[in-house]
Amino acid sequence: MTDELLIPLDQYLASGIHIGTQQKTKDMERYIYRVRQDGLYVLDIKATDQRIRSIGKLLAKYDPQKVLVVSTRVYGHKPVRKFSEHTHCKSVAGRFIPGMLTNPSNSQFMEPELLIITDPRADYQALREGASIGIPIVALCDSENMISNVDLAIPTNNKGRKALSLIYYLLAREMLRANGTLPDDGDIDFELEDFKQP
Repeated sequence: MTDELLIPLDQYLASGIHIGTQQKTKDMERYIYRVRQDGLYVLDIKATDQRIRSIGKLLAKYDPQKVLVVSTRVYGHKPVRKFSEHTHCKSVAGRFIPGMLTNPSNSQFMEPELLIITDPRADYQALREGASIGIPIVALCDSENMISNVDLAIPTNNKGRKALSLIYYLLAREMLRANGTLPDDGDIDFELEDFKQP
């Protein structure tokens, strides 16, 4: 299985991307691998890995300036900022001001063609506005998230510091490889450490 993954399995496991919550929604059921004895749902790492690959390829088709990445959640602030720094996408780390996508008189108004959110619950305002203007929405989704209005879900622990930094690191790497900025097997000029929230 390791050969097929973007990074070694133990690196995925160490980041905790597969550790869900004690709740699950019907939407996320298909991404759940098993339930631990303590009641936590475990997400399918292979599904996460495949989704990161396909979304990396999708992002490569867009002008980076037309992609917006949002994280209201504190542990997502640095990963989102680093992602946008390396990919040249736009980002909002912190409070999402209502009207950013829907009100042209808002001083921070923007017109993205694709939206990435860190948590459908925490980033509800961005999700609602993205859905109302009809752009594709990618969301990092934990076992208890609803995915209505989400076009593509990345099943992952979307609350953990290490998990969020790994997801955004891999998304940046895959996007840059897919758009030809990075060779498939070439070194990249950023490391996972750069994405970690202190």
